[in-house]
Amino acid sequence: MDELKVALIAAKRAGKIILGYKGTNIKIKKGDMHNIVTEADLKSEQEIINTIKKYFPRHEFLAEESVNNPSKKSEYLWVIDPIDGTMNYSHDFPVFSVSIALYKKGKALVGVVYNPIREELFQAKRGAGSFLNGKKIKVSKNSLEKSLLSTGFYYGEETVKKTFRKIEYIYEHVQGIRETGSASIDLCNVACGRTDGYWEIKLGTWDHAAGSLIVEEAGGKVTDVDGKPYSLNNIGVVASNGKIHNKLLKLLNKK
Repeated sequence: MDELKVALIAAKRAGKIILGYKGTNIKIKKGDMHNIVTEADLKSEQEIINTIKKYFPRHEFLAEESVNNPSKKSEYLWVIDPIDGTMNYSHDFPVFSVSIALYKKGKALVGVVYNPIREELFQAKRGAGSFLNGKKIKVSKNSLEKSLLSTGFYYGEETVKKTFRKIEYIYEHVQGIRETGSASIDLCNVACGRTDGYWEIKLGTWDHAAGSLIVEEAGGKVTDVDGKPYSLNNIGVVASNGKIHNKLLKLLNKK
């Protein structure tokens, strides 16, 4: 079966599991005050891996909760975030998603982000464009001065302080800045033109693996915070409609 179709099946199954726990007493399995893991995370991730393995048993996995060191025996790597926005999910705040990406030798082939609450299914296949619920999407054409941006706060006091400092001097150059708590959704919001740019100075690989391809296939641009080309190894990510990218990078790197 086609890799994208398998990713879509896996995302839908994971979304069903996640919603099945919603409204119940969501059990926190591990983590600290700012970085938690629920039973739904673990069940969702296992369902995704099992679904993909059925069709591609020799492929490798990089998954947030269970597989952090793939063996690299295969040139294909699935990168999975079973719930991007677990903190939101645990508080019944309806901004979270399933994120699934397939890479071959470090190059993205497929990206799927599914928000089961809104029933929004974002997908991209390299060279074939990006879609939301079957409808093709494109990034905005807004200038920086007319832009709405988003950002996020990774765990760690110094990272949070650094993000607030950047918000402070970027804010006067844009119309607004938002923080959703889900990097995958932030990237998809750029892809479909709801926002014009997004940055985060520190992320996990699974947070940006799928959304970055969705942005690029929607006509946007994705780099690291220094403006270097996007890769799975990026610690930080900057995504935009392309038009504002250089100006945003300049502001982010202002001393």
